[in-house]
Amino acid sequence: MQVLQMQMEVGADPSEVGRARRWARSRLAGSGIGLDEPLAETLILLISELVTNAVVHTGCPAVLRMLFPGTGAAAGVMAAGAAGTVRVEVADISARPPSRRCAQGDDTGGRGLELVDGLADRWGWHREGVGKRIWCEVDRGDSLWTGAFESQHAATNRA
Repeated sequence: MQVLQMQMEVGADPSEVGRARRWARSRLAGSGIGLDEPLAETLILLISELVTNAVVHTGCPAVLRMLFPGTGAAAGVMAAGAAGTVRVEVADISARPPSRRCAQGDDTGGRGLELVDGLADRWGWHREGVGKRIWCEVDRGDSLWTGAFESQHAATNRA
């Protein structure tokens, strides 16, 4: 199966999170995922959390990637309502692994990975060169793609 991959470079500035969300919204429409679908908002929130973690907690630039299963050799887009797994990846050059924090009731931060864990069907991370790549996958309908992008060495939260 063909995979459509899109990526953008994200600077080491918190304002880049908003730019990443706008970029992702514009790319979702071209992928066959309607902006009015619940999947679109889920993906935007996941992207927001992963990019925020990369930029705020590492202080490093990052690369955001979205991978979509293609439906045809030339099309490279999902048919409306088609099943498949969408993967989001954020790679940075910090060797510091992602860390879950335990947010208290009034804390304004510390819930990012909990949101990722609750919204994604799978997520994990692995070292890559001097840095790391954190990823999550969201299934769209019944999928033969479950875990299709998963590395053998990735830490995942689900079997």
